[in-house]
Amino acid sequence: MRPGDGGRRMTSASDVDGWIVEQSAAELTEPFTFVVGMDGVLRLAPRRSEHVACAGGDMVLAAGETGFTREAGRWIVREVSNQSTGYCPDVSSWTEAARALDAVGLGRPSGFTHEVVFRRCPDCQEHNIVREDDFVCVFCGGDLPTAWNVDHGA
Repeated sequence: MRPGDGGRRMTSASDVDGWIVEQSAAELTEPFTFVVGMDGVLRLAPRRSEHVACAGGDMVLAAGETGFTREAGRWIVREVSNQSTGYCPDVSSWTEAARALDAVGLGRPSGFTHEVVFRRCPDCQEHNIVREDDFVCVFCGGDLPTAWNVDHGA
């Protein structure tokens, strides 16, 4: 990765407008990849982009997927998640995601519309997605901690 690679920086609603109109109709039917850089700035990329690539290889405050819809003449966030296997962000990263969406001036929900619970297994070190509050490693059967422990900077 080179400096400047990654998702498009969004600092205003007009940045979002300009970027979205560049996307294909097919891309608009799916959520986009997003990250919030350490500078608090939202970056967007097409869904099939890796989060780490969207962030230009840098650490992030939040990462996931987001979808938009047009309402009252402006784009608003219709869905947003912390789904990022590159960063495995905690659900508490919503605070930073919300701050970045607000800074751009996008309407948004009050929290992630889909929360993903990530944990690293202390026994085998594999990353897991916890489903239905079953804190057991799918790789080795070890117990997973109830507190987030995947520290990649997200």
